[in-house]
Amino acid sequence: MLLTHIKLIAVITFTAIFFESCAQNTQKQTETKNDLKPITKMENQQDTITLGAGCFWCVEAIFQDLKGVEKVTSGYSGGFVKNPAYKEVCNGTTGHAEVCQLIYDPKVITFPEILQVFWETHDPTTLNQQGNDYGTQYRSAIFYHNDEQKKLAELYKDELNKSKAFEKPIVTEITAYTNFYPAENYHQDYFNLNGEEPYCRFVIQPKVDKLRKVFKDKLK
Repeated sequence: MLLTHIKLIAVITFTAIFFESCAQNTQKQTETKNDLKPITKMENQQDTITLGAGCFWCVEAIFQDLKGVEKVTSGYSGGFVKNPAYKEVCNGTTGHAEVCQLIYDPKVITFPEILQVFWETHDPTTLNQQGNDYGTQYRSAIFYHNDEQKKLAELYKDELNKSKAFEKPIVTEITAYTNFYPAENYHQDYFNLNGEEPYCRFVIQPKVDKLRKVFKDKLK
């Protein structure tokens, strides 16, 4: 499947040239319920994407390791309740997904490369589930911030489905970004601070190990 991804990266990167003028460089400030500052772009050359791939502890641990990813913040997106608490999201009553919002430098890591890591490090064919984590909050989702990201994400997803890279069709939601609420402080940098906990050792660590083996050239 990695070879399929490499071929797709070449096609999608070429296609991105035609979409570049469509990119928008604006992002709404988000409301927060902790002491984290609202997520904003640091400089013009940086971009933002919001991704859901199951438990945000796993997603954060993966993308923190990548060169060009400047900041990863765990939080909640795609719901209808303002400033949701973790327990509310876990109950499935807010409509939110657990996500990580990435600020990255596209000169160092491109959006198609981020998508490659995204699809390689979780199962995008299981609806509202990753492993033993069940619920709509664990859905596979891409909350795009501009038209370029939308077009590239949809293209990549279509090509993966056509090539049958996975045994089942990809069910990843590709939706316009509308909101992001940073999760409680104890969720931030979770794997690095709690690496000895059972969930970290038995669920997150294997994902990180796979990342470091498959994408070693992209690591910090």
